[in-house]
Amino acid sequence: MFDEIVGQIRKLHKKEQGFIPLHAPVFKGNEKKYVAETIDSTFVSSVGEFVVQFEKMMKEITGARHAIAIVNGTCALHLALLLAGVEKEEEVITQTLTFVATANAIAHANAHPHFVDVDKDTLGLSPSKLNEHLEKIAEIRNGKCYNKITGRRIAACVPMHTFGLPLRIDEVVEVCNRFFIPVVEDSTESIGSYYKGKHTGTFGKLGTFSFNGNKTITCGAGGAIITDDDAIGKKAKHLSTTAKIPHAWAFEHDEVAYNYRMPNLNAALACAQLEQLDAFVQDKRALANDYKKSFASLPITMVTEIADAKANYWLCCLLLKDRSEKDAFLAFSNEKQVMTRPAWQLMHRLPMYNKCFHGNLDNSEWLEERIVNIPSSVRI
Repeated sequence: MFDEIVGQIRKLHKKEQGFIPLHAPVFKGNEKKYVAETIDSTFVSSVGEFVVQFEKMMKEITGARHAIAIVNGTCALHLALLLAGVEKEEEVITQTLTFVATANAIAHANAHPHFVDVDKDTLGLSPSKLNEHLEKIAEIRNGKCYNKITGRRIAACVPMHTFGLPLRIDEVVEVCNRFFIPVVEDSTESIGSYYKGKHTGTFGKLGTFSFNGNKTITCGAGGAIITDDDAIGKKAKHLSTTAKIPHAWAFEHDEVAYNYRMPNLNAALACAQLEQLDAFVQDKRALANDYKKSFASLPITMVTEIADAKANYWLCCLLLKDRSEKDAFLAFSNEKQVMTRPAWQLMHRLPMYNKCFHGNLDNSEWLEERIVNIPSSVRI
């Protein structure tokens, strides 16, 4: 079976020999032109026309009222949590099946990650598990939600659209609204993904994106915050630019803030990439469909979008029989120069987060034993 999987991967990527990466960037548009224009302008730092253009494009793509260019996805999530009102020693609910940056951003806000399980079919935060968990441990006091076990306020919830697959985000938001918990969507992997006709990142109070080198759209390193809240949008831009009061020459700052603004050089690359987003997503969705058909006769499961979702399929995901089969396939495929990888180690198992509060995590633990990501690069 392993030979057949690897053979199909090579066939679909039209590469019978040599190394096939997990997800390589594709630069076939205006990338070099826009970067050269930026260098010629000398505006290569956080002030420049491409930063403005990037924010405009993000608003058009997502439908959000405000988009703020940020230096990377982790900083975007950190700042979004602060804008949502998270304070020191409070708790933020998120999923244990996620990249470490999600939990790190919570820790950077001096808060405590609080882990809830995912659904097996979306790999994202489970609204039913969240509701069941909160019914057991939550207590509402003066319009705020507290964990009656730890005594700490639950200040936010961060669901993550895993591998670009939209989760049941409307249901998560509905549960959180009943418990007075603001939602900050970790959409770092899901640019170009939609649920019920809305772009991911637009369901919660804020949404964040990443444009790291391995993402569907990349500018080397970059991120964004989106929101429909006018006050939050204004505050996000202010705090991301060291809280500098606008002035032609004076340097005045009115609070402790952050140097989180995306450089114009990165924004130039991002704009050229965003121009190709529709074509990239179309190609990735075609690849996912080809994989699904190719593996239909094999005793494996490919995770696909749920009803009402349109996924970008950032990374295509297979579920193998058990941990033993997963580990054997990872060794076999990588030895054959076809790059595959397992899921991240679950956050509640990491040494810095293994004492964090959590509910039942059976689905996450089941998935961790079986998930394999296979090559998912754009083939254009």
